[in-house]
Amino acid sequence: MNKFLLLLFFPTLIFGQPELADVDALFQKKEFEKAEEIVSDYLQNNPNNIKAIEFLGDAYGHQKKWDDAINQYQKLVNINKNNANYHYKYGGALGMKALSINKLKALSIISDVKKAFLKAAELDKNHIDTRWALVELYMQLPGILGGSKNKSLEFAQQLVNLSKVDGYLAKGYVYEYDDEPELAEKYYKMAISEGGSLTCFNKLTTLYENQNQPQKAIQNIEAAQQKHQRNALHYQIGKVAAEYNTQLEKGETCLQTYIANYSAKDGVPKAWAHYRLAQINVHQKNKPEALKYINLAISELPNIKSFKKEKEEILKL
Repeated sequence: MNKFLLLLFFPTLIFGQPELADVDALFQKKEFEKAEEIVSDYLQNNPNNIKAIEFLGDAYGHQKKWDDAINQYQKLVNINKNNANYHYKYGGALGMKALSINKLKALSIISDVKKAFLKAAELDKNHIDTRWALVELYMQLPGILGGSKNKSLEFAQQLVNLSKVDGYLAKGYVYEYDDEPELAEKYYKMAISEGGSLTCFNKLTTLYENQNQPQKAIQNIEAAQQKHQRNALHYQIGKVAAEYNTQLEKGETCLQTYIANYSAKDGVPKAWAHYRLAQINVHQKNKPEALKYINLAISELPNIKSFKKEKEEILKL
């Protein structure tokens, strides 16, 4: 339930009260502890402010304070039992807590998670995030606890009716999870044809990597690059080339391009590109160049264990 439950905690409310005017900006800057402090102070004098309660739950959720988040969302559910989003957020916080504790304790929470999501889906026939959560929940639960591929597909079809891209991605997820890669590929390709976002391309790339099909992965990344023109995709090609020892010249060129055009928005630090270049040079049996690049990686991010391990292997060549 990891990916889509993260959507729970992004603020969607703007407060009119001056005490809370800066909270939205704090969320955008990921200063969740400070946001928690401001909203908590506000609630001291305005304990029944629904928007503030929700915002405090979101602040707790961002910090993985699941019990505190659950308490705030439960307040909202008790105040308004007909609000689908409150049930969704309550179920999501419960679900995230279940993932953070041992499996035996988590069993006592699962039924409440399912109940909250189903209630949200019942209250709002167009609630996309709830249906995503149910797709994931029913796939990940063992059958003895109510897990069901058919139920997952049922909610995935509901997503198709609401948003074809989400529905196709959901069906791709179900079939990938159930180890049916050909069907997963089919639906991820349908999602790309329908929407063509980077998320759609990335899902298919990851499937190909997991299926040990690096050539298809690189081909798909190149298609994404042609459509989106993102420097980060150069790194992805280099990563696949380095990990699977394939198309090494292309991988090296892409990594050099990534480094030359790097900016913080690309996400992956340059050190990782140097690490991949070191791997490529190991495949090419070029020890001096491999050492040069791994030393660059270590100098930039000295605490990454995989960098140090790679250097040990290079020195053995």
